[in-house]
Amino acid sequence: MKHVFKPLLLAATIAAINSPMLYAAEPALNQPASSQTISSNKAVLSQLPFTDRADYESVSRGLIAAFNGQIKRADGKVVWDTTAYQFLDKDQVPDSVNPSLWRLGQLNSHAGLFQVSERIYQLRGMDVSNMTVIEGDQGLIIIDPLTVSETARTALDLYYQHRPKKPVVAVIYSHTHADHFGGVKGIVDDADVQSGKVKIYAPSGFMEHVVSENIFAGTAMSRRALYQFGSLLPRGEKGQVDAGMGKSTPVGGTITLIAPTVSIKDPYETHRIDGVDVEFQLTPGTEAPSEMNMYLPQLRALCMSENTTQMMHNILTPRGALVRDAKAWAQYIDASLERYGDKTDVMFVSHNWPTWTGERVRTLLADQRDMYAFLNDRTLHLLNQGLTPAEIAADMQKLPGDLENKWYTRGYYGSLSHNSRAVYQRYLGYYDGNPANLNPLPPEQAAEHFVKALGGLTPAMEKMKEALANGEYRWAVQLGNNLVFFAPDNQEARELQARAMEQLGYQSENALWRNMYLTGAMELRQGVPQYQGGTNSPDMIQAMSPSMFFDYLAVRLDSQKAQGHDMTLNWVFSDLDQPFALTLRNGVLTHRSGTQNAKAAVTVTMDKATLDKISLRQLDFPTAIKQGDIQIQGDSKKLGELLGMLDTFSPWFNIVTP
Repeated sequence: MKHVFKPLLLAATIAAINSPMLYAAEPALNQPASSQTISSNKAVLSQLPFTDRADYESVSRGLIAAFNGQIKRADGKVVWDTTAYQFLDKDQVPDSVNPSLWRLGQLNSHAGLFQVSERIYQLRGMDVSNMTVIEGDQGLIIIDPLTVSETARTALDLYYQHRPKKPVVAVIYSHTHADHFGGVKGIVDDADVQSGKVKIYAPSGFMEHVVSENIFAGTAMSRRALYQFGSLLPRGEKGQVDAGMGKSTPVGGTITLIAPTVSIKDPYETHRIDGVDVEFQLTPGTEAPSEMNMYLPQLRALCMSENTTQMMHNILTPRGALVRDAKAWAQYIDASLERYGDKTDVMFVSHNWPTWTGERVRTLLADQRDMYAFLNDRTLHLLNQGLTPAEIAADMQKLPGDLENKWYTRGYYGSLSHNSRAVYQRYLGYYDGNPANLNPLPPEQAAEHFVKALGGLTPAMEKMKEALANGEYRWAVQLGNNLVFFAPDNQEARELQARAMEQLGYQSENALWRNMYLTGAMELRQGVPQYQGGTNSPDMIQAMSPSMFFDYLAVRLDSQKAQGHDMTLNWVFSDLDQPFALTLRNGVLTHRSGTQNAKAAVTVTMDKATLDKISLRQLDFPTAIKQGDIQIQGDSKKLGELLGMLDTFSPWFNIVTP
């Protein structure tokens, strides 16, 4: 029974790129911007208010100490490198970057310690997210301790170099994404939390959503996250420029987690933390399933978490997740505006830079409320007229009124196109209502018919070249996709498709779209990278409940292999006094908690720590059984039979090729 349980892929957005991979040194075979791309990008300069330099003032306001350099792990591996973005220092926008995205890339390059207002400081540009430090009466209150312990520790050290070295007395997790809690052990330790010396605040349902949000589709999310963040792209004018909410995510750092000690459960709940009053506003179902804003009345400061960043956010992130609720998002922003708008002098968030003065704060909140309400209502308006997702996306090219010309509503992270389709999906699902799309051919079969209908590979390639020459890049990638799926080994077809994607990437204002197009082009030229290594945090694994373990076991089960192998098993976690009954029937694995099956073929007894070691690949089942960490009663072969029917997922599957 030789089997090792592969760890779950948690926090997929970060975990996918949390491996010691280095960025490519040079963009391989990248082509220059075409004349059509140059023209398209130049047109942007006349379409948007580039003379408005207010954000350049805001992003540098309050700078105490700049950060420029690398952050490394204990073994010397680089986790974060601001020097990789020095190419953004020049004012001249290169032809290969949309000027609007270049502007954002410059703004997000500001890194260091900043004073937001009295008693409020931020460490920005040292991770994809911000760490906020509030100076209490005796110690420090930290909001969102970044993604990994290495960046969090370096950020706090920078703070201590310029401010009194008070102890951390409280940590606040604004929401459930790893870039807002993963660095917690870089600033506090378990012992201080367990002793009560440090309190950790989080919204209701935090631990459940942290562990569950990315488990079941974790491998696919991880792969897609590599595209979304451009994780493997070189940094440069023809590569990765930005990630919208920040430069990128840390590479190879240590994601940690300490469970909250205080759960915020009421819609509005006030706590005095080290002399600072904090009113928490729960906002579930907005940017995260468990999220909250914070208002500091003594400081007249509003923290909007990740609900009102300096751009349009995603209703459905390209890496994949549950669809968010644009209507609820707008309503929560409006509630914040109504409750805090007249009492706020500064608003700060978990990404990008703050907004100062009450008038500007109120205007931004109102504008972003209108933006998310528009996404919801306009999509519903058009779908009720019978338009399909693609038609709605084509219709919604601009935001209404003044919103189109506000920098903080630009689609750097989310996009009108993707978000409108996400709203459609939330209400009606993926099916567009046309019976022709009920049961379409899979890509390879469709490509074969498509190419043959064009007269074969050579005529189809000529059509592709014609589309490229005419600058019809969206049509070109549709043609090219069929070419590549028809003849995946044809290098000319792959190169033509890469060139089409590349030009779309160069033209994209949206940082994620650029990253996805350019990553697709890179893989068409170089193939899919292969990397073997763990991506999971021990803290995240330990936070996983036994029930989630069995849920994921059912996902990993190959139902075809399991046909005809019906069985029942009992499973007991001795330290938790928690029994489970597992049933394999019709190739489907189900479980019940708190019960046992009297006719079970085998009973497996272990403690949770042993399961965690197996999940982290520090131990395998045969070894655990041999050394007595697992006790087996009954037919041990049944356990081996079950484990032998589990698939191990690899995130290195093809995307732009069959």
